[in-house]
Amino acid sequence: MSTDSMSTTADQELAALLVAHDRPPRPSGLTASLVFGRRTLLKIRHVPEQLFDVTAFPIMMVLMYTYLFGGALAGSASEYIQFLLPGILVLSVMMVTMYTGVAVNTDIEKGVFDRFRTLPVWRPAPMVGYLLGDVVRYVIASAVMLGVGLLIGYRPQGGAGGVAAGVTVLLVFAFAFSWIWTMLGLMLRSEKSVMGVSMMVVFPLTFLSNVFVDPGTMPGWLQAFVNNSPVTHLSTSVRELMAGGRPASDICWTLGWSGALVIVFGTATMRLYNRR
Repeated sequence: MSTDSMSTTADQELAALLVAHDRPPRPSGLTASLVFGRRTLLKIRHVPEQLFDVTAFPIMMVLMYTYLFGGALAGSASEYIQFLLPGILVLSVMMVTMYTGVAVNTDIEKGVFDRFRTLPVWRPAPMVGYLLGDVVRYVIASAVMLGVGLLIGYRPQGGAGGVAAGVTVLLVFAFAFSWIWTMLGLMLRSEKSVMGVSMMVVFPLTFLSNVFVDPGTMPGWLQAFVNNSPVTHLSTSVRELMAGGRPASDICWTLGWSGALVIVFGTATMRLYNRR
């Protein structure tokens, strides 16, 4: 038997094998998103230094702001930590969200996204996967900061339930807020550009809020902005829930902002992704 005949026979057998069996079902959107989220976590396992920003950085933030400013702003570090910790928790998690855009941009530069686009999966799955994977990072950052806070005197009056509720609201907002960075990761040319623009957005937004101090001490024109900032609503929600309160209005504002962020920036992200 000639080589051509053997090749033809093998091709026919392979074609018959493929036709004789049903194709496996297409994965659901949730399944595909979870697979891409697992990929994000596997990258952390192989490069554990990526956890530096959710471990060492939060510890440094809590200790530095508590002991540098506690005496001046509240009379003592033990008094200030009761007000500061929920706010600094919000600040740290929001800063960690920036790395989502950096990861997206890096994969684009390496050509990984070209492979993702050829897969028969739900179109937004790679993007949602990035965000789901990063939620684990936010949980780690929250746990580290709460642990340090408890060690240096923070006592949440709302107990474990209040802490869990506050962290849940924070995670919902962080997931929505991260869509801004996925959009920037697709728009900008380099990860340095993504990081630079992200810092320009996060720093003013977080510092012009009630994270560190009561807005009542600010000038009237600044209070008008701070009191209506999404970060202020988020920080108040987390702070009051952990203190045992029920800040229904601030929670509604926070969830409303979260929905708006997903609709606006999630839509913009997918349009950029489809056109790329």
